[in-house]
Amino acid sequence: MLLIVLALLGMPLFAVIALGALVAFNDQGLNMTLVVMEFQRVGELPVLVALPLFTFAGVLLSHSRTPERLVDLTRAMFGWMPGGLAILGLGLFALMTAFTGASGITVVALGSLMLPALLKAGYPERFSLGLVTAGSSMGVLFAPSLPLILYAVVAQQVAPGQGIRIEELFLAGILPGLLMLMLMAGWAMRTGVRLPKDDTPKPPIGPSLKAALWELPLPFVVLGGIYGGYLLVIEAAVVTAAWVIVTLVAVRRDVAWKKLPGIIAESMVLVGAILVVLGVSMASTNIMIDTQVPQRLFESVEPWISNKYMFLVMVNILLLIVGMILDIFAALVIMAPLIIPIALAFGVDPVHLGIIFLANLQIGYCTPPVGINLFLASHRFNKDILVIYRSTLPFLGWLLVSLLIITWWPGLSLWLAGRG
Repeated sequence: MLLIVLALLGMPLFAVIALGALVAFNDQGLNMTLVVMEFQRVGELPVLVALPLFTFAGVLLSHSRTPERLVDLTRAMFGWMPGGLAILGLGLFALMTAFTGASGITVVALGSLMLPALLKAGYPERFSLGLVTAGSSMGVLFAPSLPLILYAVVAQQVAPGQGIRIEELFLAGILPGLLMLMLMAGWAMRTGVRLPKDDTPKPPIGPSLKAALWELPLPFVVLGGIYGGYLLVIEAAVVTAAWVIVTLVAVRRDVAWKKLPGIIAESMVLVGAILVVLGVSMASTNIMIDTQVPQRLFESVEPWISNKYMFLVMVNILLLIVGMILDIFAALVIMAPLIIPIALAFGVDPVHLGIIFLANLQIGYCTPPVGINLFLASHRFNKDILVIYRSTLPFLGWLLVSLLIITWWPGLSLWLAGRG
């Protein structure tokens, strides 16, 4: 109870978790220096090398003119199609969020470009605001999403015998992610068909394609390398970071060399925050496992839950609430160690659970009343928060429909991962 009060009073999340772990270790008569040693164990996880590299690449992309070039290319190639600009906008949002790992960056960097383009093409303001706000959360389920990597790391620590690999999570997220995009794209096409003909001059295809020539191969090289088995996750991260430095700094000179240290610092602050929370959470997780907290939780809920699907319904409700309140990285490292052991006891595949987990937290970004994307959009576009709420509701409805399908159809997540 004291920890909850401290959190409500504004104590940093990592400090609350660390204090809880220290108290628990002391109560069990264990040396509290073991908590600090968890940071060394986290640092020894080789896959975490990918986190700073992917984060740096995403932040550098957001500081460049890449979003502007991609929007121009989208308008040039697909502006004629009913709903084409909105549909391709969703694709751009997903791509941006997958590489940055943070939908907030997508709202600010890409949403600021897409919203005027949508309004100029004749889309209603409410539809455009909802598309940008909800669409910016897309991409969490696509490689090389940082939340996917982080879930795999946590799951490997909590359930080492399940053979969970990051590559499996990357493959498992493809079809559920596409399902979410398709349902939202269908709604966008329905709206686009009703629009009057757009006579706004569009950028010529040739120059737009040439302008984006350096950016276009990156997703195919990185994702094709990962999915095709040619690149390990760490190797893909190195390729991504090297690609954006060479193309955006050395060749295009979108970003001056003198600004590079500031961008590196900005991205490493984000990575540092994730690693600090992960380190103290791993200590908290270990003491919970040692004191059989997950087993006791399972024993307490088992009489009330008859099967794994009822359990997953409860998990969905819990995670939607958590996703509204907490940042996705904090929610992962706090909730996953508690939920994964209980899910395994109910016979839920941990990879399927991971996709459910991330889909919920992704939707939480744009769920009223306190989804973070809602407030970012309200501030960035200078709109009343109630207007943003109403604008987002239709898209939120389709996302919830897709969540139900993902939950009740495990094969959608497990087929490509080879676990179905």
